[in-house]
Amino acid sequence: MFISVFDIFKIGVGPSSSHTMGPMTAAAAFLKAVQDGGAAFDPATLTGLEAQLYGSLAFTGKGHATDRAVILGLMGFEPASLDADAAEARLAEMRATGRIAPPGLPEVAFDPERHVIFDYGPPLALHANGMKLRALREGEVLLEETYYSTGGGFIATETELLAQRAEKTARLDDKQEALAYPYPFGNAAQMLRMGDESGRTIAEMKRANEEATRSPDAVRQGLAALHATMQDCIDRGLRTEGELPGGLRVRRRAKAIHDHLVAAKGSNSAQPHAVNDWLAAYALAVNEENAAGGRVVTSPTNGAAGVVPAVIRYYRGHCVGATDAGIEAFLLTAAAIGGIVKENASISGAELGCQAEVGAASAMAAAGLCAALGGTNAQVENAAEIALEHHLGMTCDPVRGLVQVPCIERNGLGAIKAVSAASLALHGDGTHFMPLDNCIETMRQTGLDMREKYKETSLGGLAVNFPEC
Repeated sequence: MFISVFDIFKIGVGPSSSHTMGPMTAAAAFLKAVQDGGAAFDPATLTGLEAQLYGSLAFTGKGHATDRAVILGLMGFEPASLDADAAEARLAEMRATGRIAPPGLPEVAFDPERHVIFDYGPPLALHANGMKLRALREGEVLLEETYYSTGGGFIATETELLAQRAEKTARLDDKQEALAYPYPFGNAAQMLRMGDESGRTIAEMKRANEEATRSPDAVRQGLAALHATMQDCIDRGLRTEGELPGGLRVRRRAKAIHDHLVAAKGSNSAQPHAVNDWLAAYALAVNEENAAGGRVVTSPTNGAAGVVPAVIRYYRGHCVGATDAGIEAFLLTAAAIGGIVKENASISGAELGCQAEVGAASAMAAAGLCAALGGTNAQVENAAEIALEHHLGMTCDPVRGLVQVPCIERNGLGAIKAVSAASLALHGDGTHFMPLDNCIETMRQTGLDMREKYKETSLGGLAVNFPEC
C-alpha cells in the first residue's frame, strides 16, 4: 500500500473535500472524457450536460455547494488551481445567459435547477457519495460515467472503485513486499516491523517511499508548499472577522480569541490552560476559512482540515526545540497514519461518520507531533491510537449541511486531544494494550453499524436538534 503525502494532503478549496473538491474534480475529469470523444461520438454534436447527485451528495449538497462545484468542473476549473474571481465571473455569465461553454466543446443551454439533479432516493451501491454525469445530444445519452467521491478529495469511477476493492481483497503481505516502494506497509503492524528491521523512523520510511517517484528536492519543496499553505490559511483566519455564509449566521471567532490571547500573553491574567485556547484558535481559523470557501489543505479532509495545521503551529510556536526538519517529520508521519486509516477503514464522514474525519485527523496530528518531538516508532503508533480511540462513535451531523456547526469546534477539540495523546505516549515507552490496527478496525465496524442519518446526511443528531429562529 502506498498513498502519497501529497494525496493525503491536497491543496484545494472549501467547504468540503468530498462534497466540493471531489465533485469538481470528477466533473473536470468527465469534461476531458467528453472532449476526447474517441470513436464513440463526435464532441461537436454535444447539446447538453447533466449531473445527478445521490446519497450524501444530494442530502447535503446545497450546504456544501456541490452543485456549484460540479458546474465549475464542467467549465474546466479544478480545486488546486481555482481562480476564485474567474470562477465567479463564469458563473455570473452562465446565470445571465442560461448557457455554459465548456472548453473545447460547443456552448449548450444549462439551467442549474434542471441539469444538476439532487436525487434523494437510495444512494448508489458502492459509496454514499455517488454521482452520475451525462453528455447529451438532443436528449440522447452520448456518454455517461459514474463517479464516487470517497473522502479527502479522492475520486474513482465505478470501474476504478471496483478494481481498487478487488485489489485490496486480494492483497497479501508477500505481495506487499514486491511493490515498487521500499517500505510498502499496509497497516501499523507492518509499519512497526519494517521500522524495526530497517532501523528507520516512520518519517524516514515515508520519505524513502516518496523519493521512489520524486526527487529529494521535489519532496522537500512539496512539503514546504503544504506547510506554507496551512500556515497562510491560519493567518487569514486569524485576521478575518464577520459572518460565515450559508444562513446559520455563525460568526467567526478565531480572530477575537487570538486577540485576547495575545493581549494576555505574559501577563498575570494568563491561565495555564490557555495553551488549549491557542490550539483551538488555530484550528477554528482554518475551518472558518474552509466554511467560507477559502483555500485549505485536506488534512485528510476539508471538514477536518484544522487539526493538523493547528498542531503544527503549536509545535512551531509553542514547543521547545522546534525545527524545519521536525515539521517535515510531522507531515510525513501524519501522512503515513492517514494512509493506513484510509486503506483499512475510511476518511469519509459520509461512509463512517466524523470519527473518520476529525478522528483520523487527530490520530495523524498526534503521531506527527510525537515524531517531531523525538518519539520512537512505538510511541508514535501509541499516540495515534490514543487519539483515534477517543473519537470512536462520533457522528457526522452538520446543521443544514454546512461545515460550521458542529464541525468548526470539533477541529479545535481534535487538536487538543492530539496534543494530549502525543504527550501521554511520550511519557510511556510505546508499550500499550490496544494496537492502532485494532482501533482502526473498530472505527470501521462502528461506522458500518451507524445509522445513515448520522453519516453526513443532515437527517439526524445535531442537524435536526437546533433552535429555529
